[in-house]
Amino acid sequence: MPLVLVSLTFSFNFVHSASTLFSLLRTSRGCSPLLSCVSYNSKSALKHTHYRSLTMQSSMSLSLSLSSPLPTKANPSTPRSIRFCGLRKEALVSNLTHRHRAVPPQRIQRSRVPVSCASTSSSNGSSASVKGGFDYDLIIIGAGVGGHGAALHAVEKGLKTAIIEGDVVGGTCVNRGCVPSKALLAVSGRMRELHDEHHMKSLGLQVSTAGYDRQAVADHANNLASKIRSNLTNSMKALGVDILTGVGTIVGPQKVRYGKAGFPEQEVTARDIIIATGSTPFVPNGIEIDGKTVFTSDHALKMEWVPDWLAIVGSGYIGLEFSDVYTALGSEVTFIEALDQLMPGFDPEIGKLAQRILINPRKIDYHTGVFAKKITPAKDGKPVQIELIDAKTKEPTETIEVDAALIATGRAPFTKGLGLENINVATQRGFVPVDERMRVLDANGELVPHVYCIGDANGKLMLAHAASAQGISVVEQLTGRDHVLNHLSIPAACFTHPEISMVGLTEPQAREKGEKEGFEISVVKTSFKANTKALAENEGDGLAKMIYRPDTGEILGVHILGLHAADLIHEASNAIALGTKVQDIKFAVHAHPTLSEVLDELFKAAKVNTGVSVNEPVAV
Repeated sequence: MPLVLVSLTFSFNFVHSASTLFSLLRTSRGCSPLLSCVSYNSKSALKHTHYRSLTMQSSMSLSLSLSSPLPTKANPSTPRSIRFCGLRKEALVSNLTHRHRAVPPQRIQRSRVPVSCASTSSSNGSSASVKGGFDYDLIIIGAGVGGHGAALHAVEKGLKTAIIEGDVVGGTCVNRGCVPSKALLAVSGRMRELHDEHHMKSLGLQVSTAGYDRQAVADHANNLASKIRSNLTNSMKALGVDILTGVGTIVGPQKVRYGKAGFPEQEVTARDIIIATGSTPFVPNGIEIDGKTVFTSDHALKMEWVPDWLAIVGSGYIGLEFSDVYTALGSEVTFIEALDQLMPGFDPEIGKLAQRILINPRKIDYHTGVFAKKITPAKDGKPVQIELIDAKTKEPTETIEVDAALIATGRAPFTKGLGLENINVATQRGFVPVDERMRVLDANGELVPHVYCIGDANGKLMLAHAASAQGISVVEQLTGRDHVLNHLSIPAACFTHPEISMVGLTEPQAREKGEKEGFEISVVKTSFKANTKALAENEGDGLAKMIYRPDTGEILGVHILGLHAADLIHEASNAIALGTKVQDIKFAVHAHPTLSEVLDELFKAAKVNTGVSVNEPVAV
């Protein structure tokens, strides 16, 4: 029987006791603690005797040396060079038969550097490891979630990597967005539940009047942001990513200058550059921000005060989440929305249900089809003044007075000062133009060699996890593997109570696509009232719907409103990403009783035309 030797390299962010490591790595065949026995036979490809997936925060690499070649399906006698990242048994088995497509040379023209799938605290290379005389293989401008994800994947792929940050590590998401807002929403969720006397009584609970400490709430959000920021910084340092402090500017091909006020600027070179500078809150003309009574989400997250009456301009994700926070803490809210309906970005059916659950029962009113032409902060004893005009005719409608106004009109790309003019790149409404592989395009629509842009700065999908996915996709290309990200498979979520989540097309978008391309669509729905776990929690309000093609079984979109919707959406997201059809996924087994059965009901309710092929499950 051929012998497979396995060598492991670990780089832990936390210190684990020797006994813990030994217990994780010891095998049932008496191997030494730092070795594992792996056997191969013609029937099962690999039999891994002991490994379990490790859930600790760590970085791992795995390389295999084979004393005799492993056969492949295509050529049973052809030797293969195999490298695997991670320790999961499933990954070892599946990767024997799965290959990435080679990068078409006409699409990405660059010299390729063989890289090893290994990462340790010292694996960020040295000057000699970078071909072409560059300081780095890769420089990333911006250390938000997108830049961080790209940097870690680059080091894992063996690239000498630096990341430039002019503010703080973590970007908008960690410091002024996703992370602190979820801390506030955690508070609002508990406050809302404690104040719901009917809900508590139905569970047999008696709770005295609930209150809150505003400063403690603010501290919770700030402390969470600090902790995550520290984790991100430490993870990059542990893997050897060079963190360069200062504002990064592209000064020429493959050359970046960085520095901060009061310190000399420095120049570094890299074979490739990724722009990951993110975005800032968008404030329309005529709105005066003072940071106290008229403010953006950046200011709101500090929770410096809770106004009695708050106007929220915009009813998208940001506005809806903050309405959940402020109404739970006692504020009355007025939405000001330019379009004719609230929550215009959601599937219309989900939006209507969300209005019934999240808006109507709460101390919220709204004005739709109007613009806030002018907003004046409170001063000299006068409240905040908001002048409204009709969105279509631009005629004045009314002026309202409130204690404070939160501007939640979206985000604008942060791309000024990047030196894009030095590489002949012209932004479009502030966004850096890119192709489907995140390669930057110049003013003539031609590819700019060795420059990529990810995240909010390119405007493809302004979500933190989308930025990270784009960064990983770029690194895959830089290391010789073609990869195009399917943005329709990227989920989104609104963390209200209950939550809203979605992936893929809305029903109107799917119908429009079907009309253009000549196919029918079908829609199936299920209610949370039919789910045992939701009823046990007394949280039966909610709906899940799936849009799909009955002729092929392709999933076009899934939308959920209900308890833990943000967690449930990923099964549908992964199905779209992997191309899994309804007729296949309906055989998946879901634990009972769990909320995941909401998706199970959707899949089983779908009717696919007779004759459509089904991948038969394999008995084990």
